[in-house]
Amino acid sequence: MNTPDNIRQLSPAALWSNFADLNAVPRGSKKEERVIDFMRRFGEGLGLDTTVDAIGNVIIKKPATPGMENRRTVVLQSHLDMVHQKNADTKFDFDSEGIRMYIDGEWVTAEGTTLGADNGIGVSAAMTLLQSKDIPHPPLEALFTIDEETGMTGAKNLDEKVLGGKILLNLDSEEDDELTIGCAGGIDTNTRLVYHQEDVAPGSIAYQIRVRGLKGGHSGLDIHLGRGNANKLMTRILYQMTHALGLRIASIDGGSLRNAIPREAVAVVVVPEAHKSAFDKEFYRRKADIVREFRSIEPDLSIELELTQLPDKVMNPGDQDQVLNALYAVPNGVFRMSPEIPDLVETSSSLARVIVQDGLFVTQSLQRSSIESGKADVTASVRAAFEAIGAEVENAGSYPGWAPNAESPILKVMVDLYERLFGEKPSVAACHAGLECGIISEHYPGMDMISFGPTIKHPHSPDEKVHISSVEKFWKYLVEVLKEIPGKS
Repeated sequence: MNTPDNIRQLSPAALWSNFADLNAVPRGSKKEERVIDFMRRFGEGLGLDTTVDAIGNVIIKKPATPGMENRRTVVLQSHLDMVHQKNADTKFDFDSEGIRMYIDGEWVTAEGTTLGADNGIGVSAAMTLLQSKDIPHPPLEALFTIDEETGMTGAKNLDEKVLGGKILLNLDSEEDDELTIGCAGGIDTNTRLVYHQEDVAPGSIAYQIRVRGLKGGHSGLDIHLGRGNANKLMTRILYQMTHALGLRIASIDGGSLRNAIPREAVAVVVVPEAHKSAFDKEFYRRKADIVREFRSIEPDLSIELELTQLPDKVMNPGDQDQVLNALYAVPNGVFRMSPEIPDLVETSSSLARVIVQDGLFVTQSLQRSSIESGKADVTASVRAAFEAIGAEVENAGSYPGWAPNAESPILKVMVDLYERLFGEKPSVAACHAGLECGIISEHYPGMDMISFGPTIKHPHSPDEKVHISSVEKFWKYLVEVLKEIPGKS
């Protein structure tokens, strides 16, 4: 197994060393105290102007190198937090351990957990520029925001007077040949319903049903790939087997994070012992259908059935029908493709979390759209499915999209430079993910923004990995971009 020391030897060594240092610090969303302190000490240790604002964003400012003083100030922006997700069989404590990363061929990945390349590579690149002594650059303002992954709290609460730069380079995109000039907005929908329980009938047996092995991934960037959603697959199984076989639900626990496609779900159900043979036969028939449908895209999908301890209570039949109806009806996946931008998902929804336990049914889902009316429409569809059964529905964490600007001056600079450096045109696109640019632009109207980064695959999942040579390409490009920043007008 490789170690962080091997990773420090990759090129560019300074960037990879900073990434290894960063990944040694636990930094889950809403638990960023240690990484905020880490970054504050980093800036102060360099003797640079370092500020931690009221919400926890860290701003480090560095003067221009000689001869670059009259260039426009550039804001380098990345977020400090990372998605914490691991495989069910991985023993790892995100609150106390550093990420166990290793080199796997052309990639850097982690042992059964998310890697934190999203957005740790961007953070590390900015750190490397701040500590550099021989890289020409204009005045720099490094903005390290918090809680991007679970609410964009840092960007939303950014002080409108802390930055002076008019150009922002967001280092949070995940294809090294792409320049992102727009993104989707989003909103969370959380639901809650108290349901009635009753005693398990005599002569019953209990099963545990487990769906796992799905790829999961980012619920924005990967939503168009048609991957299985563990919560929807579990709902399909339970819905289709309830009436004919007398299935009764004791509990469901599906998904983990609001912005990740759920990879696993587990349910405990009760059936009459007299139906055991018929239930087993029907389950395996349903399983075979699903596995066959997803075999080309989810080759590791596993749907397991095993006898388990009989619970004390199950859901009331009427409430169970209502809950399954809502879960089956709620939209999930691509809601609408953009009619204006080829291959861009305009609007989507992801059923991220489902819990049925001890008389309480709750869900979490995330709706995204590049247009506000689309976001409102899909959110209303989700709301309607749950309000129809009397559930409480709350929307929270709304953030705006970032409208593309094809006439952006920094875009022209970066497209021309990319062609000169790499001999081909970059892809210029909007993405179906939440970037902080839209929120920051509300605080700083007129700021010219663009997002780019190295190639990162499967963010928000334990399969996350970053391409090694792509990081070197991204770094080379970033360094050259700073040399091309125009002078002050």
